[in-house]
Amino acid sequence: MSDWSLRDRACVVGVGTTAYGSFPESDAYGLGADALQRAVDDAGLKPEQIDGLIVSRIPSFERFAEVAGLNPRFTMQTPVHGRFASISLELAANALACGEAKYVALVYGNNGRSQRMNYGGGDASWSPWGMTSPGALHAMMWRHHMNRYGSRSEDLAHVAVAFRKHAMLNPDAVMREPLTVEQHQSGRFIADPLRLNDYCLINDGGVAWIMTTPERARDLRRRPVFVSGYARRDTYDNSSTFHPDLWHPALQEVSREVHARAGISRDELNGLMIYDNFTPTVLFALEGMGFCERGEAGAFVRDGMLELGRGRWPTNTSGGHLSESYMQGWALIAEAVRQLRGSAGERQIPDCKALQYICATNCATSIIFRN
Repeated sequence: MSDWSLRDRACVVGVGTTAYGSFPESDAYGLGADALQRAVDDAGLKPEQIDGLIVSRIPSFERFAEVAGLNPRFTMQTPVHGRFASISLELAANALACGEAKYVALVYGNNGRSQRMNYGGGDASWSPWGMTSPGALHAMMWRHHMNRYGSRSEDLAHVAVAFRKHAMLNPDAVMREPLTVEQHQSGRFIADPLRLNDYCLINDGGVAWIMTTPERARDLRRRPVFVSGYARRDTYDNSSTFHPDLWHPALQEVSREVHARAGISRDELNGLMIYDNFTPTVLFALEGMGFCERGEAGAFVRDGMLELGRGRWPTNTSGGHLSESYMQGWALIAEAVRQLRGSAGERQIPDCKALQYICATNCATSIIFRN
C-alpha cells in the first residue's frame, strides 16, 4: 500500500443533473448551465466563488463561461470522448492540489438526441476497417470473447437487466419499463452479437460537479465525497480496430495502482460505477480490474452479482448509460457522489462508504471515492 501524496486531497461538494430526454428548445450551453446552477446550489456556493472551469462536449469554454457569468483563472476544455469524465476529474484534483484554483466546476452538456447525433458514419476513425460505429468494434470484441472463452449472448442480458432494475428505482431515468433476459434475447441485432438492449441511450442532458479541497469543504452545505485515488493507462496502438487483449493488461495495471493509491482494497468497496456504452464493456472491466478471472465475467454476472439487494458489488445503481441516459460517464460519477452521501433514495446501497468508477476503453481509467 502506497502513501500517495494526493490521497483525499480533493473532494466533490456539489452535483447537479438535468432531466434527460429530447430538448430541442435548449442546447449544450443551456443544459450545462442548468446543471451547473444546480451543482452550485447543492454545494451552497455562489457562482462568483468558482475560479476553475473544465467543460466537455460543450462547443466553447469561453462562450460557456460567458453564459454562466464566470471569470475563472483556471480553464480547460476536454475532448468529447467518454474517457474524459474521469480524466477531467483527475485534472481538477491536480489543479486543486497545486493551488491553481479553489473551487473547480466541471460541466458536461450534450444535446445529441435533439440534434440527431450519429455516433458513427463514413468519416469516423474506424471506417478504414469497414466498421460503421463503435458498436461494431465492441461486437467484434465480444465475438472474440465468445470464441475464446465460451461466453454467450445471454451473459450480456444479465448486465442490461440489472441496470434496468436500478433505473426503475430512479425517477430521472429514461428507460423504466421492465426488461427480462428473454426480452433482451429476442431483441433485434444491431451488430451481431450485440442486440438493441446492449447499446447505450442517446439523450439530451447536462451534468456538473463542484470540487474543492477538504479544508474548504468544511464550510459548505454538503458532506464532502473524497477522491481517494485515481489511475490511468493509455493503449492507442489499436485505436481504429478492436483490442484482441480486451484492454486487460492496461486495466490490470490501473487496478493495482488505484487501490494502492487510495489505500482501499477491492473487498472494502460497496459498489461500482462502470462505463457502459455497451454491455460487453462492463464484462471487460470486471475481468480487467480483477473482480473475476479472465474469461469468467459472463458466469460472474449470471446470478445477480451486479444487482442491488442481491450482488456483492451493486453496479450502476442509477441505471447507467443503458437505462438512465448516456452522459458519457459524467452522470455515473454524480451517482457515486449521491450514493456516498446516502441520498440515492430507493436505490441506495446500504452503509455505502467506498465506490469505484471504472472506464474500460483504450484509455483505461479508474477512481476510488469514499465518504
